[in-house]
Amino acid sequence: MKDTAKHQGLRNQLVTVLEQKGITDKAVLDAVKKVPRHLFLNSSFEDYAYQDKAFPIGAGQTISQPYTVAYQSQLLEVKKDHKVLEIGTGSGYQTAILFAMGAKVYSVERQSELFKSTSILLPKLGIRPKHLSFGDGYKGLPNYAPFDSIIVTAGAPMIPKPLMAQLKVGGRLVIPVGEEGKPQIMNLLIRKNETQFEKHELGEFRFVPLLENKN
Repeated sequence: MKDTAKHQGLRNQLVTVLEQKGITDKAVLDAVKKVPRHLFLNSSFEDYAYQDKAFPIGAGQTISQPYTVAYQSQLLEVKKDHKVLEIGTGSGYQTAILFAMGAKVYSVERQSELFKSTSILLPKLGIRPKHLSFGDGYKGLPNYAPFDSIIVTAGAPMIPKPLMAQLKVGGRLVIPVGEEGKPQIMNLLIRKNETQFEKHELGEFRFVPLLENKN
């Protein structure tokens, strides 16, 4: 698993593209520069790894477009040592970005094939989330709550109540919401107190559906 000067050059170009699209968070941009996205893709896609596109990763899932990863990460306003819950580990690329930003990452994956492969890959790359879990993302990880922020990397028909409950006061939940087969609206929820949330709707994106009911 090599990461060469050529790959670094391609990441620098990708960061320029993300800046042109409005990503301003230095911690996000530095993480994109640092994390070797090509190692999270099937080797047949390596030549395309630093294009701003999503690609299939198996089990009917995708690695998100770099802009989407950067946009969601920027919305979280991650600070060093923040506890971040990620719903949908997928390839592990978003996990790696959050880790590179200094977050303590707790991640849940619904697809056993991806959970197994990512659990092996991340330590090989020196990326050590606090906890990786195979389970139902709709339920979150109540035993590890509360979280400074929560990121959902798949489209949900609604915002799951358990995730809202696991957010700290002042915390931020970023989730794409909408019907399967249609674009989703990126939602940002900020917890104001025990019962109130401030909600922002922030444009259309396309995600694979968030699955539930893993026994």
